Amino acid sequence: MSRDSQMRSVLEAQIAPPPDVTFAPSAVESTRLSSPRSPTRSDRENTPLLARIEEEHGPLYFNHFTDDPQFTSIIRQAEQTIDAGVFPERISQGSSGSYFVKNTDGKILGVFKPKDEEPYGKLNPKWTKWMHKLCCPCCFGRSCLVPNQGYLSEAGASIVDQKLQLNVVPKTKVVRLASETFNYSAIDRAKSRTKRNIQERFPELGRHFHRIGLPPKSGSFQLFVENYKDADFWLRRFDNEALPESTAKSFQLQFEKLVVLDYIIRNTDRGNDNWLIKYEKSEVDESSGGDEDDDVDWSMVKPPEISVAAIDNGLAFPFKHPDEWRAYPYHWAWLPMAKKPFSEELKSLVLPQLSDMTFVEDLCDELYLLFKTDKGFDKRTFEKQMSVMRGQILNLSQALRDGKSPVQLVQMPVVTVERSKSGYGPGRPRTASGETFIQRFSKRAPFFSWC
Repeated sequence: MSRDSQMRSVLEAQIAPPPDVTFAPSAVESTRLSSPRSPTRSDRENTPLLARIEEEHGPLYFNHFTDDPQFTSIIRQAEQTIDAGVFPERISQGSSGSYFVKNTDGKILGVFKPKDEEPYGKLNPKWTKWMHKLCCPCCFGRSCLVPNQGYLSEAGASIVDQKLQLNVVPKTKVVRLASETFNYSAIDRAKSRTKRNIQERFPELGRHFHRIGLPPKSGSFQLFVENYKDADFWLRRFDNEALPESTAKSFQLQFEKLVVLDYIIRNTDRGNDNWLIKYEKSEVDESSGGDEDDDVDWSMVKPPEISVAAIDNGLAFPFKHPDEWRAYPYHWAWLPMAKKPFSEELKSLVLPQLSDMTFVEDLCDELYLLFKTDKGFDKRTFEKQMSVMRGQILNLSQALRDGKSPVQLVQMPVVTVERSKSGYGPGRPRTASGETFIQRFSKRAPFFSWC
């Protein structure tokens, strides 16, 4: 063997792909090879609804999260259930197209919110927003939010929640799903029927199609939480029935975590109907049929347990503070718990992290990796969103140090913290990790401050 032949064989051996990696077939091979198998599926090359999907920015697969195998397993159950003909069920409440996704036993796994079925999406199935857009275009949408990014906001709120260890947002990620019950255009449904008919009548020709069935939709998938009810239901009960001291203290901490989350992401849509409370009765409540007993010694029995879940985070991460018609206030600021100063437990949990600009920038970087996956991503707009978030974090950190309450927090002057490339400019500079930030106060207020 010549020296050139030996060198060529060595190079070919070094760059040979691993055995579990497959490449797209060439024009000649495509006549006899089927599509490569997705690592998140098991023997589903010919599934009618869900097929191999490539990311826009590379040959990666959706719905596969290497850092979270448990979430990947849940999404796989959802895919298998859809393939078996058990389709997601549309939720009647709300102004967007959202769906309960179930497993084969009928148990709800999570809530899927497609991007194109958001309140102002082009395929929103709810007629109220369609009428709003048609009859009142001048007041259409929220001017402080980026249109059709609610699904990213849902996943972004989950990132903030996990980063700060608040544990009040059910885990949420961006996935792609397809189902007959989703709202599709007439063209997409016609294409799906045509391809399916061709595949059934001419199998050899049908094998050339990149996808058989309806196109998958990008959207947020939030894990379903059981035994929770709207906060409004329990808050009315708690007005008449006093909680045990330990339970009331736990509830106050959970509420403060909700405040921290909403304030940081500047949620413009948090009413008492889109955060949930889970109240597990104590042994005394169950034995007495729920009757109140003031003589109970709660140190001797297990007190009731309470948990909070922050859902519906799609209207957050604005690129500016509301400064036109509406203020979009935080409705929890009218609750009695909001008048109490932040607890020491909450301060020890979040203040050391929020005071560290390196931690804040790491959070911005994680959100950047999420938001840039959207086709309409604009880096300048994203930087404005992060400037608002940095300002919220700055105010929150100061309020925690000064021992303020949530009511006093929302009364602080709104501020943005912008990254400065030149290192100088109007405003108050703040430096961290070699970067310079400019602090700016908003001087414009919305016309209506109460809604």
